[in-house]
Amino acid sequence: MKPKGIIFQKEKSEKSSEVILSLSKIERIAYRLLRGIGAGLIGFAVLGFIFSYGPPLKQEISYRFNKDSFVYKKSAFADLIQIAEAEKTIRVQNEAKTYGIDSHFSIFIPKINAGSNIIANVDASNEGEYSEALSQGVAHAKGTYFPGQGKNIYLFSHSTDSPLNITRYNAVFYLLGKLEEGDLIIVFFADKKYEFQVERKLVTSADDVSWLNQTQAEEILILQTCDPPGTTWRRLLVIAKPVH
Repeated sequence: MKPKGIIFQKEKSEKSSEVILSLSKIERIAYRLLRGIGAGLIGFAVLGFIFSYGPPLKQEISYRFNKDSFVYKKSAFADLIQIAEAEKTIRVQNEAKTYGIDSHFSIFIPKINAGSNIIANVDASNEGEYSEALSQGVAHAKGTYFPGQGKNIYLFSHSTDSPLNITRYNAVFYLLGKLEEGDLIIVFFADKKYEFQVERKLVTSADDVSWLNQTQAEEILILQTCDPPGTTWRRLLVIAKPVH
């Protein structure tokens, strides 16, 4: 490299001169080295920017170009979930119908072929109220919980000492005493199906309300009827837990 520059020149003058500036070999090497280092630093800066901000920028650009596609996919996925939930609800409703009950709130016990809709929130201490409810089906004790809430669910119904009175008294739990450990109980609630498995049976005095009033640490289903059937001497309780 040989830098040049005209220091002084006057047209048509007898006195004119030109000064030529030149760098030594070492200076030229240093100049080129500095220029290379500068270019390298700029290159590293550009690469650093690309590596640091390239992926986010790429995603931002992709999002802006494909935003409508993302919205469509999200909407389509939500629609699929709704369709699946609707189909599940329909299956539950249809299954309940095969037992002659609805899926709003009802019970079916396969072993004894007993099924009934359930009247919710019946005051077990009000004879007039629970008598009216029991004439329609199984009663759910007011103050206890519903399936899926993780606490005790208390259901009660008539039994009878004679098959001739089953219809007369709507004795849904006539054969409740036949249930044994492991037997299945199905409860429908709010278009969902809940399965319980019998854990044990016990007989208590007619005035024992401990199971009605206590709150369990886990979900249990308690079925109550009179014992012996058709009397008010004692209470037969069937305790069942959810099938997981």
